[in-house]
Amino acid sequence: MTLVIEGLDVHYGAVHALRGVSLKVEPGQIVTLIGSNGAGKSTTLRAVSGLVKPSGGSIRFDDKPLAGLPPHDIVRLGIAHAPEGRGIFANLTVHENLELGSYIRRDRAGIADDRDKALALFPRLRERLHQSAGTLSGGEQQMLAIARALLARPRLLLLDEPSLGLAPQIVQVIFGIIRDINLAGTTILLVEQNAHMALKVAHYAYVLEVGAVAMADKASVLAASDAVRKAYLGVH
Repeated sequence: MTLVIEGLDVHYGAVHALRGVSLKVEPGQIVTLIGSNGAGKSTTLRAVSGLVKPSGGSIRFDDKPLAGLPPHDIVRLGIAHAPEGRGIFANLTVHENLELGSYIRRDRAGIADDRDKALALFPRLRERLHQSAGTLSGGEQQMLAIARALLARPRLLLLDEPSLGLAPQIVQVIFGIIRDINLAGTTILLVEQNAHMALKVAHYAYVLEVGAVAMADKASVLAASDAVRKAYLGVH
C-alpha cells in the first residue's frame, strides 16, 4: 500500500501549480510536505484524493492508478482526506459528522468500534457528541475533521494544515494525536505550515518550492539543514 507519485503536473487554468512532483510514502510512515504558501502542498493532497485532476504524471496506491478516479472510489481504496479549513458540517452534530465519515462502510459493529477508538483519541468530542459542530472551538473542529476521516478506516490519511489557526498548546495536543494515529498503524501524508512540528513528528520530508520538489530527505536530516532552518524554521 505504498503511495507513489511520479512527474505530477497540475494546472489551475493558466497557472502551473505542480511541476513534475515525484514522491513516495511507504507503509507505516509519516511523510510531510513543507514549503511556503502557494508551493503546491495542498494541491498535491487534492490530486491524491481526486479533488483536482492532474494534467500529467501518475499517482499509484497499492500499485493501482488513482488519476481519473472519483473521490469516493479513492476513499474505498483506503485513502481519507482531512482538508485544510476542516470542512466540517457546521449545522450537523458532532455525532452526525462522524457518521458521514463512515458513509462508504456497511459493517455497523466495526463502525461503532472505530467511533469509540476515535472518541478515545479525542475525549472532548465525546463530551460534545450532540452539540452542533459549528459551536465547537477551532481546535475541537480540527479534532472532529481528523476523527471523521478516521471513520473511513483509512490505510493512508491525508492531513492538510492540521495546526492552522490553533493556539500553541492545542497544536501540541493535535501533533501528539497524529503520532498516536500513526503508531496504531495508519500511514500519514501531512501538509503543515508549522515546519518545526512537522519535521519533529515525520519520518521523511519533502520541501516544495513553486510547485516542484526542492529537497527530500529523512525529516531529522532536513530539520538539521541550515537551508531549511533559515527558510522554514526561523533560525538564522
